[in-house]
Amino acid sequence: MSRAVQPPSPQLWATSAVRLAPPGPFEDVMSPPEDVMTTTAVRPRRAFHRDGDLMSSTFEIKQRPPGAPSSPEDSAQVGIMRRRTRECLTAHGLAYVTDEAVLVVSELVTNAVMHSGGRKITVTLSLLKGYLRIDVRDGVPSFHALPHEPDDADEHGRGLFLVRWLAEEGRGAWGTEDNGANTWCELKLAAC
Repeated sequence: MSRAVQPPSPQLWATSAVRLAPPGPFEDVMSPPEDVMTTTAVRPRRAFHRDGDLMSSTFEIKQRPPGAPSSPEDSAQVGIMRRRTRECLTAHGLAYVTDEAVLVVSELVTNAVMHSGGRKITVTLSLLKGYLRIDVRDGVPSFHALPHEPDDADEHGRGLFLVRWLAEEGRGAWGTEDNGANTWCELKLAAC
């Protein structure tokens, strides 16, 4: 079943006031009396989204031999990129797509940290023709970025499978460029 990530539905709220007692002789006309109860809410503002980069963040990781575990500092970059992604999308009025985007960023950055062998990773979020595009570039060509359906007993190997599933469910796409040096995912945004 395909679906686009939906924004929250806009609601219109009214302002109301209820006077609990008649005004007194010394009541200030400009300020509401203490015996008036008011309620005010506003319609959420719709964000206008133009194509272009929303965020580009680069960090360095320590070089290590193939198969060696990543350092705690390098692994911590995954959480930092998740937080920056959530903050960026929320600031741009795209809070409704943050859960999916944060999961994609987490999986792609984890793969880059664990398997690339590079020293520098760049995460870019951009808008392009109604899609949120997430790029994770490690600069190292690789042909290992092919998802496979993991076996039930597998402890690893679900990241790209999950990214592919999220992209397909959201009428998006994913892939690699530059011989695997850049992995990307596009998530369809709902029309506002």
